[in-house]
Amino acid sequence: MHWALHQVLVEHFIASFASPPQELILDVDASDIPLHGEQELKQFHAYYDHHCYLPLYVFCGQSMLACLLRPSRIDGARHASAVLRLLVTRLRQVWPQVKIIIRGDSGFCRQRLLRWCERANVQYIIGLARNTRLQARVKLAEQVLERDYRRTGSKQRLVSEFIYAAASWNRPRRVLTRLEYGAQGVNPRFVVTNIAGSEADAVQLYDQLYCARGEAENRIKEAQLDLFGTRASCHRFAANQFRLLLAALAYTLMQRLRELALRGTELERASAATIRVRLFKIGAAIVRNTRRVRILLASHHPLRHVFAHAAHAMAP
Repeated sequence: MHWALHQVLVEHFIASFASPPQELILDVDASDIPLHGEQELKQFHAYYDHHCYLPLYVFCGQSMLACLLRPSRIDGARHASAVLRLLVTRLRQVWPQVKIIIRGDSGFCRQRLLRWCERANVQYIIGLARNTRLQARVKLAEQVLERDYRRTGSKQRLVSEFIYAAASWNRPRRVLTRLEYGAQGVNPRFVVTNIAGSEADAVQLYDQLYCARGEAENRIKEAQLDLFGTRASCHRFAANQFRLLLAALAYTLMQRLRELALRGTELERASAATIRVRLFKIGAAIVRNTRRVRILLASHHPLRHVFAHAAHAMAP
């Protein structure tokens, strides 16, 4: 049943396109669902400092394609390769020529995922955790930034690239680096990618493509906080996965509502919580007789014009 509901998310996403897309960017990320009872597979996570589950999410823009519930005492990238492989296979069945880019933070920089992307002709841009070898590669550039900062008093920034191979890698890969030096000292970031230099330079790849990854975190917060995606009060793990999928389906309904019914209104870019409270939370009276049930909505609803617009847009 859980895989069937995941299939609903994917098929709904595919049906939302009137014509084949040229490019899809799949954002993969993980988050925590706090646990306060005796749920199955309950485990303590040191980073979040509480007992929790560690669900895996995949988004494409604002569309959620997967939400897999997992116990927390695992590698954060576990199951990511398998989930992405299934998604890419299905998307390419429908759109064989689509360009697919996988985007994630350093928690997903794993040899298995990188090698699969290269074999499957999938592009990736994924964060790379800093280490002593990477720090040594950028040490001279950091010294130059520090010197310029001492001289000008203004924050210094540099985006560059180099070829790097970790000991566990089977081949060297392109690494982007973003270096900053300011009042708080140095602040380096590293990103590994297989996107060729002819397609975009280092500044464009980092500033415009990789940094946009943060939008997926906002979508996770919306699904978890606005649509009760952190409710995992059932004892059984499978039941809590079902709860997570219900929140994902509710998120998908809200996202499509914004696209189709609220376009051009003041709620076009509103969060799910705002739509739920301001548009759906309406006082009503129910009048019932032997032939019909009538629902009389409050005539003084402050957004009744938006409600009427949405109802008209969704009418068959």
